[in-house]
Amino acid sequence: MNGLITDAWAQAAPGAGGGQFQFALLMAAFIALFYFMLIRPQQRRAKEHQTLVSKLSAGDEVVTSGGLLGRITEVGDTFVTLEVAEGVRVKVQKVQVTQLMPKGTLKSA
Repeated sequence: MNGLITDAWAQAAPGAGGGQFQFALLMAAFIALFYFMLIRPQQRRAKEHQTLVSKLSAGDEVVTSGGLLGRITEVGDTFVTLEVAEGVRVKVQKVQVTQLMPKGTLKSA
């Protein structure tokens, strides 16, 4: 009976074409998305903060990262002196200044 029926052998499936290209394209899209959603905005904020810190001068009213509101009385290389109340002065690092407030904010607070 073996003579009439031939043995059937399974053939190997053809390889998926472009698998590596699709993976590389997906990874490139993921990296681009990561850059535009996380890295670029963070760099922009850091640059804006550096500009703010470099332009600080006596008389500016600012808020620190700790929440102190005060008027700058003295600016040094790495520190600024804030007057938080009449006769009360605090020395803080320049990089801790997070926001420049409009003039007169301290009087209304």
